[in-house]
Amino acid sequence: MNKIIRVEIHEFTHTANNLGLLTNANTIGAVGFAKGQSIKLDKYAIVIETKDGCRGEYVTHWGGNQVACAQSKMLAPKLLEYNADEREKIYDDFKRELRQFDHMGHGPLDIALWDWTGKKLNCSIGVLLGSYRKRLPAYASTYHGDRNGGLDSKEAFSEFAQQCFELGYKAFKIHGWHEGDRKEEADNVLHVAKEVGDKMNLMLDPACQLRTFADALYVGKACDEANFFWLEDPYRDSGVSAFSHKRLREMLKTPILQTEHIRGIETKCDFLIAGGTDFLRSDPEYDMGITGAMKISHLGEAFGIDVEVHACGPAHRHVMAATRNSNYYEVALVGPDCPNTMAPVYKCGYTDMIDCIDNEGYVSVPNGIGLGVKYDWDFIKSNTTNLSVYE
Repeated sequence: MNKIIRVEIHEFTHTANNLGLLTNANTIGAVGFAKGQSIKLDKYAIVIETKDGCRGEYVTHWGGNQVACAQSKMLAPKLLEYNADEREKIYDDFKRELRQFDHMGHGPLDIALWDWTGKKLNCSIGVLLGSYRKRLPAYASTYHGDRNGGLDSKEAFSEFAQQCFELGYKAFKIHGWHEGDRKEEADNVLHVAKEVGDKMNLMLDPACQLRTFADALYVGKACDEANFFWLEDPYRDSGVSAFSHKRLREMLKTPILQTEHIRGIETKCDFLIAGGTDFLRSDPEYDMGITGAMKISHLGEAFGIDVEVHACGPAHRHVMAATRNSNYYEVALVGPDCPNTMAPVYKCGYTDMIDCIDNEGYVSVPNGIGLGVKYDWDFIKSNTTNLSVYE
């Protein structure tokens, strides 16, 4: 009865206002404030159905691009070989299947399988994972700096940080400008710390836009002076060189957060043992699902270090709720007078917009069955550009 008999992948688009592309690359990382403009964003939804009619569902957040979708479509027909409760076997086989690729299409399928399991057993994923907390402290994670009147100066960043503090946030992460000017980045770090550093934990993520190791060291020294909580993916190694980040760690006191850009428990373990990071990164969309993300949580626990969950979404909340060694939930991305890029696909009130926190700076973990959210399938289907069905 648990045999998978049908898999659907709905590719759809939605529009977000006051946002545009800050660079010529049509990627989520290039999106930023653009007053009066709008941008169409790609996402996809997955349905996995078994012989008894039980359905597992997931709509992508950050990982919903065309590259990831192509990999999901590559794997989807193979799901018909399995029972839906064989998550570990599927994880192992799909990891091998995508060995020549970046694994980005694996995670959304695994998340849908977890949703199926929760529905089958009439309980939440949080219960299945043995989670011990129902509220998660959150940080505001900004869009990249722009030149359009949004986050266009160090004063604008500090003013926005103050707005986030007044909403209830106790932590704030800066994504700087795409130009990667080390002096501009360092000045921003010091200014924001001067304005709000006494009441918020601050983080910096240049998203690998600093051009050289020397630039990373220069900006890292500013983070030291400003007592930043972490420095993340600073420069153009693209976040994959354990050796260079080990050297950076030796020269800075600010903790380094790496491994967003490498996939799976084995490579993250290698990076950690090589001394390249103080914190690990995990993401159920990026790291082969909830199954993969929980392996990373336990890897960090075994080494006595913290694992910070990248980005946001209902799956991310369940993973963090079951991860003792994790500090903050990332409400990403936010900025003044513009929305998060999440699709408006929830009929249950779930949101990751900037105001999703309570007045103490926490988000709640969904407590319904499966992922604990209800999707607006009318919206998804009315905006679908391509439907792939495997049965």
